[in-house]
Amino acid sequence: MTTNEHDLPHENATRKAMARLLPVLGIAYFMSYVDRTNIALAKTSLEADIGLGAAAYGLGAGLFFLSYALLEVPSNLVLYRVGARVWIARIAVTWGAVSAAMMFVQDEISFYALRLLLGATEAGLFPALMYTVTLWFSQKHRVTVVGLIYTAPCVAIVIGSPMGGALMELQGVGGLHGWQWMFLVEGLVTILVGVLVWFVLPGRPADAKWLTREEADLLAERAVTRGVPSPTRMRGNLRLAFGRPTVLVLASIYFVNQAISSGIGFNFPALLQSLGLKSPFLIGLLAGGGGITALAGVLFFPWLKRRVGREVQLIGLCAGAGLLILVGFLSSANPLWRISLVFVANFFALGTLPLFWSIAMSRMSGLVAVAGLAFINMVGITGGFAGPYAYGLVEEATGSLIAPYYLITAASCVGVALVPVLALCIRREKQHEDTAEPLPTAGADTANAGAS
Repeated sequence: MTTNEHDLPHENATRKAMARLLPVLGIAYFMSYVDRTNIALAKTSLEADIGLGAAAYGLGAGLFFLSYALLEVPSNLVLYRVGARVWIARIAVTWGAVSAAMMFVQDEISFYALRLLLGATEAGLFPALMYTVTLWFSQKHRVTVVGLIYTAPCVAIVIGSPMGGALMELQGVGGLHGWQWMFLVEGLVTILVGVLVWFVLPGRPADAKWLTREEADLLAERAVTRGVPSPTRMRGNLRLAFGRPTVLVLASIYFVNQAISSGIGFNFPALLQSLGLKSPFLIGLLAGGGGITALAGVLFFPWLKRRVGREVQLIGLCAGAGLLILVGFLSSANPLWRISLVFVANFFALGTLPLFWSIAMSRMSGLVAVAGLAFINMVGITGGFAGPYAYGLVEEATGSLIAPYYLITAASCVGVALVPVLALCIRREKQHEDTAEPLPTAGADTANAGAS
């Protein structure tokens, strides 16, 4: 029997799991990205309607990520106990309700409070999606699966921005502002997504009625990452999840990535408006163009990794290209050229993330994966707070939409410098694994975790 023939049952089971799970996980992540970033479309309207300044907007946009980050690890530890179906459904319903409540924003204080609450209710969603991947898919398939999950935010940029812009065209209907309609409708849709997750998403392979017993066992067996930390309790194992050099460097790289992406993304519609565009729908449509290049990136780089391997080197390629693009942005005075470069930057900024999470998932398993992936996302997502806030402070101090890009370029230099540090940490960790005693595994406890 050839290797391909031997792997055929697992490949068939994997394709079946992809077809069943990815639409559900994708639509949840799609709405999270829509609800998280629709505030960018409302920036100018909030300034006009409730007097929200640039610094206050930047702080409020970033506060979402602060509360999100603080509750990442606790949220994922609850996920480990109650299962993916229950917890992801809970997250979607509560964040949808808070997103709809954003229509009641009246001043800076209510804006800050609801953004904090939105982050708290959505906390844990993304690491929950990544942990679900570790329960169902082998390391061989994870970069592809994560890349496909990342098509959701790309599509959200392409579709969500014009959709939000169209809802904002309802200005005055029913006595509501356009941004109120946007928050209300998108929040209600998210609640429905939570209901869908509850009825459709199985917690683990053994719970899937559409898999045979043999297929479920095969998926669960191949999903276990051999030779990496996988204890069944956190006591005495905190360093495995939070303190290893590889984990810390991964978290730092993600911090830089999110600071840059969020700083640019939350303010890109305002940059388009500075060109003289007036229609919210047109601004949303053009802002959505960045999602097309981002979609190309999350599909291209997993494809490239399957053919050449070398995930760390590909991450370095993306980081270096992003830095060169930012230098080109600052070197040009042509606004159309600058906007085109932002679109190209999305190709590398989003394209690097499937590679990034594939590396992270390869270094942990079981409960360590639950806590470790959440920790990386927690540290990284604080960049989503720092980026928009710093951007708003610089913009308000200088009165320029371009000045914050000098700060973003400096952050990009840090990101490039961290890539060789990551390579060194991984190499040393693998050398230690090759010479150390076999690490404990979660065994049956890990298999049972996540049951709904």
